[in-house]
Amino acid sequence: MDWTIVQFLAPAIAASLIIAGIHAYLGLHVVERGVIFVDLSLAQIAALGAAIAIWRGVDAQDPSVYWMSLGFTLIGAFVFSVVKGHTAKIPHEAIIGISYAVASAAVILTLSKATGEAEHLQNMLVGNILSVQWPEVWLTAVIYALIGAFHWVFRKRFLAISMDPVGEAARGVSVRLWDFLFYASFGLVVTRSVAIAGVLLVFCYLIVPSVGGMLYSERVPARLAIGWVMGVVVSILGMYFSVLFDFPTGAAIVCTFGLILALMAAVRPLVRRLV
Repeated sequence: MDWTIVQFLAPAIAASLIIAGIHAYLGLHVVERGVIFVDLSLAQIAALGAAIAIWRGVDAQDPSVYWMSLGFTLIGAFVFSVVKGHTAKIPHEAIIGISYAVASAAVILTLSKATGEAEHLQNMLVGNILSVQWPEVWLTAVIYALIGAFHWVFRKRFLAISMDPVGEAARGVSVRLWDFLFYASFGLVVTRSVAIAGVLLVFCYLIVPSVGGMLYSERVPARLAIGWVMGVVVSILGMYFSVLFDFPTGAAIVCTFGLILALMAAVRPLVRRLV
């Protein structure tokens, strides 16, 4: 790649690295909680908010589309934290799955009444990360830094509730309040990331690095470090493959995630024997 291409890709690469950084951490919590599809569900709820705004005639680039998405996401976060009962008969993942299905169908119905619905659906699914500009990258970095600082301050509480919610409730901790704080902060990240990268890529950034870390370690710091390294490497490789083979960038990164994870799983027995 020549320098012109590197300059063109620089904002997208920076955005992907920022997204990878915070999603690898949040993915650790999601996997521990066993709510694998919460990201897809909240992302689809965010997309529903955007679809309604577009259906009402708002331009897709208007800031009100983002605020509508964020509002819907926070409503979803509230619902997930309230309906979750650790002694309930209905699995939390079932509620999340139903929410995803209904929100997906609602997006299709809403955009069927809007012009250019195919383009809107494609952008929501795979995004257009190459179109991101430096001001949006810096704003995203600031937002994620604040959310990251919030999670760092209360990291012990969040980890305890993710790993042992029943025990924390028995100790008198308001699990539903902390669940809401987790899902609300998570929703802020998802809404922002989906607007940049699309639903599928955001899901991969959340889940795949965490799963990759689990393949090689049971310790949280090690899993987090592996997830961060994986996210950085895949982001750069995916961008490179996108330019080299003229692929859509989001889809190229998603497929690269799948290939790298498969490779990590294949060499795991060998690594285990060597260490």
